[in-house]
Amino acid sequence: MSELTESARCLIIGSGPGGYTAAIYAARADLKPLIYQGMQPGGQLTITTEVDNFPGYPKGITGPEMMEQFKEQAERFGTQVRSGVVTAVDFSKRPFIVTADDGKTIAAETVIIATGASAKWLGMESEKKFMGMGVSGCATCDGFFYRGQDVVIVGGGDTAAEEATYLAKLCKKVYMVHRRGELRASKAMQHKVLNTPNIEMVWNNAPEEVLGDDNGVTGVRVRNVKTGESRDLQAMGLFVAIGHKPNTEIFASQVDLDEMNYVITKPGTTQTSVEGVFACGDVQDHHYRQAITAAGTGCMAAIEAERYLGS
Repeated sequence: MSELTESARCLIIGSGPGGYTAAIYAARADLKPLIYQGMQPGGQLTITTEVDNFPGYPKGITGPEMMEQFKEQAERFGTQVRSGVVTAVDFSKRPFIVTADDGKTIAAETVIIATGASAKWLGMESEKKFMGMGVSGCATCDGFFYRGQDVVIVGGGDTAAEEATYLAKLCKKVYMVHRRGELRASKAMQHKVLNTPNIEMVWNNAPEEVLGDDNGVTGVRVRNVKTGESRDLQAMGLFVAIGHKPNTEIFASQVDLDEMNYVITKPGTTQTSVEGVFACGDVQDHHYRQAITAAGTGCMAAIEAERYLGS
C-alpha cells in the first residue's frame, strides 16, 4: 500500500438521508465512520425547498436545513465528514480499497454505498432557474404544495403515469405532456390516466421553456413536435418524470446491479453481492425514493455493518 493509504472501519460513500443516518448509527456503534459527501452534499433534498412529510418536523423544514442537521448529528458522534468524490473502488479483496479525488486511498473494513439516484432533467436553462421554485422531480414529495392549482407533468412511462394520478387527487388540473401520441406506461396505468377527468393529455408536445416570475413558475411553453407550433400552459408547478439515474458508475464491475443499474441488495437487508459491502437509500431503491425510506435503510446498513465486523 502506498503512503497515502489510511484505514477506516466503516467508509460511507454519499451523504443524503441514507448516508448520514448510516453515519449516525455507525458512529454510535463506535465504528468511527468516514463519509465522503460526493458531488451533491446532502443529496437531492438540497434542491428541495419545503419538506413537510418527514416525521419530527411539525412546521416543516427546507431540504438544505434538514441535511445540515443530519450532518451535524453525524459529526456530534464522531463521524469524519469529507467533501470530495470517490472515484474508484476495489471490492475484490479485503480490506476494500477506495480512492477519492482528494488523492487519498482508504483501506476500509466495510463500505456503505449511499450515492443515491439523480433525477433526469429536461436540460433547459429556465428549468434550472426555477428549480425548487415550482420545478420538481418528485410529485409525492412536493405535490401537496400545489393543492387546488394547475400543474404540468412531463413524461410517458409508469412513473409519470403514477405521479400524474397522484397529482390529480390534489390539483385542480394536471397537464400531462408527452412527446409521443401514446403513453409508454403499462396498459393498466394508461387506462387509469386516460380515465381521470382532471388529467389533460398534451400529446406530441415537448417543453420548450419554463415561464415564471420572482415568485416562481407561472406556466410552461410547449412545442408540438410535428407542427412546430407553440402554446403556453398556465400552471404553478412543473413536475419532471422522465426517469432517474442511479449513481453507480464506479460500482458497475464491483457489485451486482439490476437492469436499470441500481445496486441489488438481498431481500430484507442492505447486503450487496459482496460480503461486507452494503447499500442504502435511492441507489438501491427505485420504487419509494423518499427521505424517510432512505434513512431507514441507512439505519439498516449501519447495523448490518456493525454485525459484520463483530462476526
